[in-house]
Amino acid sequence: MSQLKTGVLLINLGTPDSPSTRDVRSYLSEFLNDPRVIDINAVGRAILVNGIIVPFRAPKSAKIYKELWQLWGGNSPLLTYGLQLKKDLQSKFDLADNVTVEFAMRYKNPSLPNVLEKMQKVGYDQLIILPLFPHYASSSSGSAIEKAMAIIQKWWVIPEIKIIPSFYNHPGYIQAFIERGQQFDLKNYSHFIFSYHGLPERQIDKVHPELTCASCNCDRQFNADQTYCYRNQCYETTRLIAEGLGISSENYTVSFQSRLGKTPWLKPYSDQVLKDLAAAGHKKILAFSPAFVSDCLETSIEIGTEYQEIFTHAGGEKIDLVPSLNDSETWVTAVKELITSRI
Repeated sequence: MSQLKTGVLLINLGTPDSPSTRDVRSYLSEFLNDPRVIDINAVGRAILVNGIIVPFRAPKSAKIYKELWQLWGGNSPLLTYGLQLKKDLQSKFDLADNVTVEFAMRYKNPSLPNVLEKMQKVGYDQLIILPLFPHYASSSSGSAIEKAMAIIQKWWVIPEIKIIPSFYNHPGYIQAFIERGQQFDLKNYSHFIFSYHGLPERQIDKVHPELTCASCNCDRQFNADQTYCYRNQCYETTRLIAEGLGISSENYTVSFQSRLGKTPWLKPYSDQVLKDLAAAGHKKILAFSPAFVSDCLETSIEIGTEYQEIFTHAGGEKIDLVPSLNDSETWVTAVKELITSRI
């Protein structure tokens, strides 16, 4: 491998410093005031976020984060597995490789400014930036890349920079989820859902201004000319995982969760899909969440708890949640492959 001094920066979304209302309020404020997350005019965003969403949402979210913390031994799984990935990935490089791995959060801690300040002092020959979002979205990958570059552009010496904006079809990432699914006896389930984090349709339409989600056929085939379309990437990930597990297309549904507000978001909505499946007589469902490489509030609580209640209330019996990749050896190896292919 090259003797160039390489710095690897892994970035995930973020987590409150604690599940206290104060820390959750601070986290939500930083997160939701990001113009890439709520992409409306600055005045409207400030009024909506600081005057309505954060004051009312913070106490409710704090209760959910406390539940999450308790479920994961008093810690944030997103932070725990982010730091573990940094450690495990670093161990896969020899001293002679001259590669140093760092981990930061886009919002809160470990913060991008602090981690990049540390990296600046080392004086790397090249930086490789990997947002830990398999599917590109302006509100996740785009925001993380923009923030990192805004900091780096102020450095006196700017080294060679390589960015990995998505990895939705990387063989190692796909295989890691296939192996997670293989931990379950698939014959015990009458249907499977692949639930991805939702996005407002307007954000997807900005990726392809001459095409709308309503007129797109990426739910049926991958559109090679729209490789940065989040919806397109989600459906392709699903096809690859399902194929690897031998799940036929009529036995799974792609859906989207975690919507906020009243504007149209990507459909179908996961909670409604579960209601419809229960009404159709399905009793046991296996749920995948390929948008998340670490378990988090959206997997453990939203699907594992809230959606279970929705499903049983509608007549179903059980939703089993396939764990996220977390500290999977196959996942760590996949990340190394993503990095070394850029060195």
